[in-house]
Amino acid sequence: MAARKPSHELKSFGAEVARLREEAGITRADLSRMVAVSRSYISQVESGNTRCRLDFAERVDNALGTGTAITDAWQKLLRSCGYPKFFADFPMAEASAEFLRAYENTLVYGLLQIEDYARALLIDDATVAARMRRQIILTGDTPPMLCVVLDESVLYRLVGSPDIMRRQCEYLLEVSECGHVKLQIAPIAYYWGVHAPFTLATQQNGDELVYFATTNGGHSSNEAADTLYASKSFATLQAHALSVRESRDLIRKIVSERWS
Repeated sequence: MAARKPSHELKSFGAEVARLREEAGITRADLSRMVAVSRSYISQVESGNTRCRLDFAERVDNALGTGTAITDAWQKLLRSCGYPKFFADFPMAEASAEFLRAYENTLVYGLLQIEDYARALLIDDATVAARMRRQIILTGDTPPMLCVVLDESVLYRLVGSPDIMRRQCEYLLEVSECGHVKLQIAPIAYYWGVHAPFTLATQQNGDELVYFATTNGGHSSNEAADTLYASKSFATLQAHALSVRESRDLIRKIVSERWS
């Protein structure tokens, strides 16, 4: 992927966060739990690879007991500092997109999760509520075209309970009947060049932003090399996936044989 060059301001702010965290004797993992973000996000902030929001700085101050030290650093270093080119607020890009392409190989794609499925995965009610709010874009007056490829193993992986899995699969069948949603299942296999889940959001003007999921979080990018990689990977996945109708048949079969 494209090389990243954090700005001096981002690196300085990140170094201050890391210094204060270490002085407080708190690990990145502990801090991530205290402020309800991924450990990867903490790492990105501390390394200068992302520009956090002011409310995040305030939460970190509160978690570390540092008064307004981190908030003051944000005001001094980041208030007028733009986002690096590779970074953007992906939820905002997702909400305004005309076209979304997503691949998931472990879990049901977030916009297609039922609440109980999401609740089995997420840490608190606020995070669950935020995920459910994201799904409003699919039921609005002008929903985006959504194309999703799920690895077949997702349908077999128990999340929560068998009853939750049955209802989740039934919801996938329901939503796949919507004209703006194209859901395909990729048979369990290795697909050359496809390494991890991602979502590619395309705006009305053609601008694109891709979100790459990782074990401990993820990152977004609008670098041409990254969006092109995602486009190629999605084309590969669609070429090998079952058709929309065949995918529905497989989901019904799995519900009947495994989750009923």
